[in-house]
Amino acid sequence: MLHAGISWHPGGYRLAVIGPDGRPVRTPGDYPSHRADELITELRRLGDGLTIVVESTNGTLDGRMMAAGLRVHRADPWLLPDRPLLGSVPAEELALVSLRTGHGLVRLEAHRGTQTGREDELAAQIASSADADRELAAAGRFFSHGDRERREVALTFDDGPLPPYTGRILDVLERYGVPATFFCVGINAGGFAEDLARMREHGHAIGNHTWSHPFLPELSRPQLAEQIDRTAEAIAEASGGGRPRLFRPPYGSRTPEVMGWLKESGTTTVLWDVAPDDWALRQADAIARDVLADVRPGSVILLHDGGGDRSPTVDSLPLIIEGLLERGFDFVRVDDMIEHDRSGLVVPS
Repeated sequence: MLHAGISWHPGGYRLAVIGPDGRPVRTPGDYPSHRADELITELRRLGDGLTIVVESTNGTLDGRMMAAGLRVHRADPWLLPDRPLLGSVPAEELALVSLRTGHGLVRLEAHRGTQTGREDELAAQIASSADADRELAAAGRFFSHGDRERREVALTFDDGPLPPYTGRILDVLERYGVPATFFCVGINAGGFAEDLARMREHGHAIGNHTWSHPFLPELSRPQLAEQIDRTAEAIAEASGGGRPRLFRPPYGSRTPEVMGWLKESGTTTVLWDVAPDDWALRQADAIARDVLADVRPGSVILLHDGGGDRSPTVDSLPLIIEGLLERGFDFVRVDDMIEHDRSGLVVPS
């Protein structure tokens, strides 16, 4: 049995692999984010008897690894030492945790994602944040949908940029003349700057989705601030535009404390009211069917261009766009929807 730990740092990822005796079986390797496919290829080469461990602040790779048939596990904070300001615990430490405390790891499931097994915890934390959400909404800084009297919708895409899917989505949007809002992760921004520049060039909005797609309640206040600030800088540099003011929390994760920190960040938190779970290995027709069934005037639709194989999402887009156009909906960016009617700044009922 081999044990692989995958850490992340501002420039990308690091892989460490040890054997059952705890000794390295290969020299640890670093992979820039735009070479993550090479990391996954190396993991597949190591064979079926491999346990892969990530931690809860790395939500960018597990979907891609599981799509490649790899077994991925999550090590939770109580198993780990403290992490740095911007980065995970070392890959070597994650591999050792797998060897020493394998029974305490959580095996991730492709249809449940990075937060497999903690869905109830996530739901409870979100529910506990209702008052904080309302307070931020009252300040004009929390958004989940637009005016229910306006027949407009906003397409949003999370977790990119990630070739080839981001480019294919941009192709579809260009073909139909439809604007969208992309919530991008900082770890991918520099490696795929051409996609960000194209978003800006074609009039799409770009939002901040953190650096590494972490579970926010497990970050300290300085760590969350660093995730947001470094991502804003990376997006501005790669796209040739300004720092994004829209922010989407990964998984919608939040607590009252986190919402207080977000209030200080100066960003507007953007959620959604239509989510077809396109990330969960669904087919294109099922994704489109669920979107068309759930959309209402003012809806914010959550889709994904990163984090895994997004071919079904790409294939669903023409069905979604044509279906909504036939119903008389207009497509707008999230920032435009906010400006059209501030009454959308409410907590979902």
